[in-house]
Amino acid sequence: MNGYRATSVSQDSADTARHSAINGGNGKTYDLVVIGAGSAGFSAAITAAEQGAQVALIGSGTIGGTCVNIGCVPSKTLIRAVETLHNARVAARFAGVTAEAELIDWRGTVRQKDALVSELRQAKYRGLLPAYSGIDYREGPARLANGGVEVNGTRIPADKIIIATGARPAIPVIPGIETVPYLTSTTALDLEELPRSLLVIGGGYIGAELAQMFARAGVHVTLACRSRLLPEADPDIGAALTGYFEEEGITLVSGIAYRAIRKTEDGVSLTVMRDGRDVVIDTDQVLITTGRTPNIEGLGLAEHDIAVSPKGGIIVDDRMRTTRSDVYAAGDVTGRDQFVYMAAYGAKLAARNAFTDDSLRYDNSAMPTIVFTDPQVASVGLTEIAAQSAGHAVRVSKIDLDQVPRALAARDTRGLIKLVADAVSGRLLGAHILAPEGADSIQTAALAIRHGLTVDDLTETIFPYLTTVEGLKLAALAFNKDVAKLSCCAG
Repeated sequence: MNGYRATSVSQDSADTARHSAINGGNGKTYDLVVIGAGSAGFSAAITAAEQGAQVALIGSGTIGGTCVNIGCVPSKTLIRAVETLHNARVAARFAGVTAEAELIDWRGTVRQKDALVSELRQAKYRGLLPAYSGIDYREGPARLANGGVEVNGTRIPADKIIIATGARPAIPVIPGIETVPYLTSTTALDLEELPRSLLVIGGGYIGAELAQMFARAGVHVTLACRSRLLPEADPDIGAALTGYFEEEGITLVSGIAYRAIRKTEDGVSLTVMRDGRDVVIDTDQVLITTGRTPNIEGLGLAEHDIAVSPKGGIIVDDRMRTTRSDVYAAGDVTGRDQFVYMAAYGAKLAARNAFTDDSLRYDNSAMPTIVFTDPQVASVGLTEIAAQSAGHAVRVSKIDLDQVPRALAARDTRGLIKLVADAVSGRLLGAHILAPEGADSIQTAALAIRHGLTVDDLTETIFPYLTTVEGLKLAALAFNKDVAKLSCCAG
């Protein structure tokens, strides 16, 4: 997630401009120009520099891109902050225990988040530049030019180019949207005063995370989505999470078509069609979380015969090559796998391929995905539906979390674990976890899928007792046994 056109530049731009003045010289020819200074851009630049290449890294906006500045880091710290409020509310699930927690200064919470963002931006981005003598940082909008790129009217020659300009919040086509003062995932994280009510439009992972976060902070939240909550997740996961959201007081309005939105005297009003009739949703503020759109404007892609998809992502092959032989692209600007770790992974491949024989292939078959709701959603590999569509004869195992001792001890059995396996070979094809601590368990399944392990391999592996990850073994056993009839550790 490498937001090329991001937030304010101020001190970041001044500091990095000083670095550019020291390390960058006019007339210098580079082995590689990287456009975009987010996680993908830095991954590409560092990888190339470690191979001995001279790299020009071009940034426009706040250095560090989306993840550290306006995405992963700020959202997850606020999610964890309000989780403490929820934990206090449900403390009575343990006999003899009561707890109280109160949100007394949201502005202070947000400013603490901002301080963390600044620290990480300095430590992991701006502060890294002096450590790499092979990287020259330039600030300004970049445009492709013959034999290199142009930045602020200066042509920078280069043999190879990697575009890593990231993405920004996408705005849906709803009549009247241009008249409404909507929030995005960027601006919502900077709110220093909480609204009384909030309408979240979009039920993907960003909408789900932020809807629950604001609800736990005391905001009355309505989440509206065209299909269902987490449409890309396994349907069993989305259905269960929907129930948990409703238990927390979040109103879900799904299976709708957007009709119109308008500003009102008291806030915002959205009209949707549901079950053949119009439904009006009134709210103080509205948050748009309907995906992200690649940052490709101003790059001059068409003039250089670089193709883009119908949704605006730069088309790349499995070697990260665009339709122009000397130009690669990686990260959110490609429109696929929009996770920060996949951006860094793809950029590293692009940088290595640019200076070798293009032999490294992009492989997302064992890509784990996490949604930081509570319970957390963690998935890897194929869903049951996707596996069937791919031509597999499948077997499916599903256990509720009340079969996992860790959940029983924590007195929190919200969730389930679902495994998808090839019916012929027994090879694990997919794993889907909904659990309060599910995120830290999915990597075991990712390794199993990456290395072609079978369900039997999982059942024969030793798992530590009273952990959430033990649920993977129990789910594997459930293909052939009723795990409710097993004693502790008897698998």
